[in-house]
Amino acid sequence: MTRTHRNISRKPLIWGYHPLLWIILGSALVVSLAIGSLIIGYMLLGLPEISSLKSYNPPMVTEVLDSDHRPIAYWYKEKRWPVPISRMPDRLVHAFLASEDARFYEHPGIDFMGVIRAIVKNVEAGGIVQGASTITQQVTRSLLLTPEKSWLRKIKEAILAWQIDAALTKDEILSIYLNQIYLGQGAYGVESAARTYFAKHVDGLNLAECALFAGLPKAPSRYDPTRHMDRAKKRQDYVLRRMIEEGYITSDEAKEAKNTPIRLKRETLDSPPGTDYFLSEVKKELEARYGKKRLLAGGLTVITTLKRDWQIKANEAVLQGLDSLRKRHAKNTELSQSVQAALVAIKAKTGAVQALWGGKDFKKSQFNLATQGMMQPGSAFKPIIYTTALSKGSITPNTIVVDEPISLPGANSQTMWEPENFDKTYMGPITIRTALTYSRNIISVKIARLTGLTSIHDMARRMGIETPLANNLSISLGSSEVTLIEMARAFSTFPNLGKNIKPQFIQAVRNRKGEIIEQLEPVFKEAVDPVTAFQMIHLLGGVIQDGTGRNARALGIPAGGKTGTTDNCRDAWFIGFTPEVVAAVWVGREDKKSLGYKETGGRVACPIWTSFMSVTKEEMIKQNFSMPQGIALVPVDRQTGEIIIPKKDNESSFIWEAMKEDLLPPLHPSSGKFRLPSWLKRLDDFLF
Repeated sequence: MTRTHRNISRKPLIWGYHPLLWIILGSALVVSLAIGSLIIGYMLLGLPEISSLKSYNPPMVTEVLDSDHRPIAYWYKEKRWPVPISRMPDRLVHAFLASEDARFYEHPGIDFMGVIRAIVKNVEAGGIVQGASTITQQVTRSLLLTPEKSWLRKIKEAILAWQIDAALTKDEILSIYLNQIYLGQGAYGVESAARTYFAKHVDGLNLAECALFAGLPKAPSRYDPTRHMDRAKKRQDYVLRRMIEEGYITSDEAKEAKNTPIRLKRETLDSPPGTDYFLSEVKKELEARYGKKRLLAGGLTVITTLKRDWQIKANEAVLQGLDSLRKRHAKNTELSQSVQAALVAIKAKTGAVQALWGGKDFKKSQFNLATQGMMQPGSAFKPIIYTTALSKGSITPNTIVVDEPISLPGANSQTMWEPENFDKTYMGPITIRTALTYSRNIISVKIARLTGLTSIHDMARRMGIETPLANNLSISLGSSEVTLIEMARAFSTFPNLGKNIKPQFIQAVRNRKGEIIEQLEPVFKEAVDPVTAFQMIHLLGGVIQDGTGRNARALGIPAGGKTGTTDNCRDAWFIGFTPEVVAAVWVGREDKKSLGYKETGGRVACPIWTSFMSVTKEEMIKQNFSMPQGIALVPVDRQTGEIIIPKKDNESSFIWEAMKEDLLPPLHPSSGKFRLPSWLKRLDDFLF
């Protein structure tokens, strides 16, 4: 039997159109999802953290205040004052919501309905006429992303907006937005805008002003009311219309707001004239301590030592003094243009710099003559010489020294140095008191030789002179250049009875939360013993009562001081003090030429000092200088320096008899010094 093989034919498998399509689409979907997941994963890994928004601390203005807590300067990188949303008017919040994101409280950070609506509007218009960015997306764009325009950034923006909406409350997001947004004219946030455009705080805005602000974010420059009021008003109309549509206001309210005049007024600071030089010192100190970034963005509050009325008086006194000098030399136009001045005043007990005048025009030159200028002090340096000698016991106020021509070895063996008195005359034998009263150069040179240069340098450093000094006898005539503020510090040694005070410009610093992070503490430095300091008070009082500073007698209160004039009257100084204030004045020229014939410290600088110091009298607490223990006043012959024994009919006889009878017991029997009776007032008739 033969096996037959049957060929069984099979039908070929035929795929239809639809299955193939679904397979292709499914594969594409899987690949797309995979790629999309990778892209989203990549973006998520590269997205910035939103945690910083929970403790929103944007760049904030540093406010600088005077000693009475009135603003005198704002320092900032971005001009912003963050305020809580509770301080913002409801009308302001509603205006921004209506114009920028009406569904803000409904969507999850991304307004999908708004996106669809924007697409439809744009298609109908044939171009982009409407966007769909929510307030949350604007916060994201402003704080977390770069300003680049790309699809990738838009995707990141949407993801971050959704994350922010989940992490923060709507009010928190809105508060960040209204404090962060740029509104033109350098103003960031609604509080800054209120101050910039209307010179008021945000809680004082009316509906018209709120609507005007809400129209600015779209294009702050285009709708800037200071330059394009017509455009700003049209944009304001749009905001008001949107507020009606959203039910925030009525048509009548909108009409009233539309008719309300917009009165622009920029906030200005009422800084006293000449304050720029003072502020430059404050800024320099703060930058050194806190860094420039924190100073310009940290929202610090700096309370300075500046007294407004004192600074105003300083400006007035200096300008009047310079004007008087110009009038005396009306034909000298060169002097009129180049004359300069500086003034500094500090409280003796705290070191607070309460007035400073550092130059005529801060815009032309930021060089501070009061703190940076190096000038020869001339005879104003002599009190340091006398203090050195008194502290060493080399002289006493009634020591007799001969005022006479002298010749000393010069800079080399071939030359001689022959110093002269200013008036080129000589008084012969005189007391130390007379020598300082009339600023006799020869006596200062003799005292410097007696004490030695090393002792003088040491005393100068202890009194606050940090600038290196010359190592020759010309130092006794003030040949070494120093700063005005150093000399003021040195003279504070006298009213502080031997301690000098460090000048300070800052009273306190607070952080953005209002917490004090720095408080002024007086910094004293021991220089001399109290008895020596009081002796110098009395001697320098003689300069004002009888000597080269007698123009200051017009002040009418206890004071001491010293004039200073350099060769050819190039520099004119007066440094003086009362029981509570030390002030120093310098006048000179930028070209270093003469101020004019006989334009001395007593004639040029002393009147400025006296005029300025009149403003301090109203705040005087102490009526006289403190007297240390171990001091007694006895009558002395000013010509011979000998103690005078009063006759019985003399009004001083009671004092003398009381001393002899031990009714005024000596504090130091070996030195013979007694306590001064409280009823003894005529100090000028006595020496120590």
